[in-house]
Amino acid sequence: MKRYLVFALVGPFVGGFLLLLTTTYQSGYWAQTNLGEVGKLFAVFFKTLQYSYLFGFLPSLMIGAIDDILVHIRRIGPVLRMLLVGLFAFVLASLTYSSRGPDSGAVQFILYGLVGFVPAVISSWLVHKYIKEPQPMPAPT
Repeated sequence: MKRYLVFALVGPFVGGFLLLLTTTYQSGYWAQTNLGEVGKLFAVFFKTLQYSYLFGFLPSLMIGAIDDILVHIRRIGPVLRMLLVGLFAFVLASLTYSSRGPDSGAVQFILYGLVGFVPAVISSWLVHKYIKEPQPMPAPT
């Protein structure tokens, strides 16, 4: 249960910030930047944080479920599990957000894929680092 709590808390926070960064970059907002513009970015992030959790809660729990399934497979180590969870989240996020509009392409696909990849890998790493994982039971003889 702690695994899902980590994914539900970390995923929408990091993913919402990366989604905001990606959309501001895609819109051309970062052409003329100064310290005031960065302050506005963080103000918008904290004002919209509630929506990041509203719309990112269930996808984060689904990625946490994939991590929970993979932790029970003995042959998959923690690093491979983090990468598999991250790749799965990359594909889902890029298919969800990218390929919209006239500027769709490889850059947009990668940027929106990173919106899913980074929170999934961070959450999976935090779970591996700080939460005790279940040990496989020996087979009855």
